[in-house]
Amino acid sequence: MLAMNFFSGLLSSFFVIFFLAVLLFLAQAPCTFAGRPQPLPATETNDQYLKFFEEVYQTMEKNYYYAVKREDFDRFLKKFEQDIYGRLKNENKKNNYILWRSAAMLVDYLKSPEDSFSAFIPPKPAKKFEEKVLGHRVDVGIEGKLTERGYLISRVEPRSDAYARGIREGDILRKIDGASVLKMDEKTIQEKLTPLIDTTVRLLYYDQRLNKELTVKVVSKEYFKQSVFLTPVHVAGVYCLEIRTFNRKTSDDLFRFLTMISRQEESSLILDLRGNPGGPPLAAREIAAFFLEPREEFAFFQKRGQPKAVLDVPSLPSEYRYQGEVVILVDKESGSASELFSGVMQKKGRAMLFGANTAGKVFLKSMFHFEDESMLLLVTGRGFFPDGGVFEYTGVTPDLKSDKTGEDLVNDVAQYLLINKKNSKF
Repeated sequence: MLAMNFFSGLLSSFFVIFFLAVLLFLAQAPCTFAGRPQPLPATETNDQYLKFFEEVYQTMEKNYYYAVKREDFDRFLKKFEQDIYGRLKNENKKNNYILWRSAAMLVDYLKSPEDSFSAFIPPKPAKKFEEKVLGHRVDVGIEGKLTERGYLISRVEPRSDAYARGIREGDILRKIDGASVLKMDEKTIQEKLTPLIDTTVRLLYYDQRLNKELTVKVVSKEYFKQSVFLTPVHVAGVYCLEIRTFNRKTSDDLFRFLTMISRQEESSLILDLRGNPGGPPLAAREIAAFFLEPREEFAFFQKRGQPKAVLDVPSLPSEYRYQGEVVILVDKESGSASELFSGVMQKKGRAMLFGANTAGKVFLKSMFHFEDESMLLLVTGRGFFPDGGVFEYTGVTPDLKSDKTGEDLVNDVAQYLLINKKNSKF
């Protein structure tokens, strides 16, 4: 009996000691058993987080169209130190991911609720975004698909070096730098056709016009992509130009087609801006010169605490201005410069709009780059019509709404122009 009491007391003491040890471990261990992530420890790396967030905040405070508050920034830092850092750390995220993801959260935390555009973008996506928005590329200018005969070229960018060297659609690429394309997959081929800038690539291709193989050396260059394309319309006298984006060469592309169209005695024009994400406001201003009176006010933008910046219509000789009827097709993807141009053309009575409300993103937008090549994309000003009316967040409303897509809407509008030719509303 005495021995049993001794072992019973010893066992009880062991459980007490074990329980206390578990409590001590839970108090010190960097885990989330109780739903609380570990706080941000004071280290050199974590000081860099706070320094970077300060830089992001200062950029917003100086440039954002809407005033941001220091106390909101301080609240975010507290939230980062007590919650965000630990949560991401416990998900085994790397330091760069934590930095960039948290910076994105900071921008979302500080920006206006009505702003769906401003954002923080990590380095690689930032580079792709900038190329898309500015409309420029760095490559040899060839697109296509792999076939049994080789890489069939479906498109050659007119401003690329490949085009300058004589390569055209329908030609077949056989070798790249001496290696057969038939031993590559399409991804590998595209990588070889998009090398670093100023890289020379040797191409062996079959020229379908000359019916023979040729070898040329092409250089990977920076250029602006073609942005205007002629769309077939089965109504005589009606032409459709699709503008896929706006860049510094959009007016040049549009000029080539309008010169051809203007040679016709009577014509009507459809400008298809559906799916056009926009681009620089100055690009919209430049193409307005083909349709509006020179030197009249086109639109204006205004930054916080600064006078308005007015955009006027550039001067263009009257023989280069298009005088026919104009219809513009828009949808919810028509944003930025595309809806700026559409809205002003509608407001001035120069065009009718068909389709759906535009994206509602007529802002002055700026890109701010950091040392690690990440980027802060900010709305820095609102867009206004010449009469002072603001471009609404709900977008530009078309004169006639339609949910039709693709060629169906183009054909409907072409018939509309044909029927209303004598009694035009324009």
